[in-house]
Amino acid sequence: MALSPHLPLTGACRCGKVRLRITAGPILTMACHCTGCQKMTAGPYSLSVAVPATGFSVTEGTPVIGGLHGEMLHHFCCPHCFSWMFTRIEGMPEMVNVRATMLDDIAWYRPFIETYTCEKLGFAETGAAHSYERFPPMEDFAGLIAAYHATA
Repeated sequence: MALSPHLPLTGACRCGKVRLRITAGPILTMACHCTGCQKMTAGPYSLSVAVPATGFSVTEGTPVIGGLHGEMLHHFCCPHCFSWMFTRIEGMPEMVNVRATMLDDIAWYRPFIETYTCEKLGFAETGAAHSYERFPPMEDFAGLIAAYHATA
């Protein structure tokens, strides 16, 4: 079951030099099991919350691009402690994918979908309601978002 956070949400990198603020409710929550996320987080998966870009801001510091330096994904990190804080995806300017563990309060958080289960470590369980071998097909997202909001 999804839970609703109390807005605004605030967060920071590990050292606190880069801070963020979220004023809009989540679009969807996710866990990604891909080996890239495993390496970026040094854990079995990454946890993220997709939020509307209009409800997201960096309030202190200036993050830098880290991780992948490709044309599609831009992983933003603190330039001091190198915490991976959020991701912006080319072609999806309306959304920011924030690492849930950067938030000051994540008691409300539960991953609704999990992706890249084809690369999942055998012991890694998330409790997500929906699992995908890779990413959900684009045509599934409207239904997933509606289902997430119906449980929030």
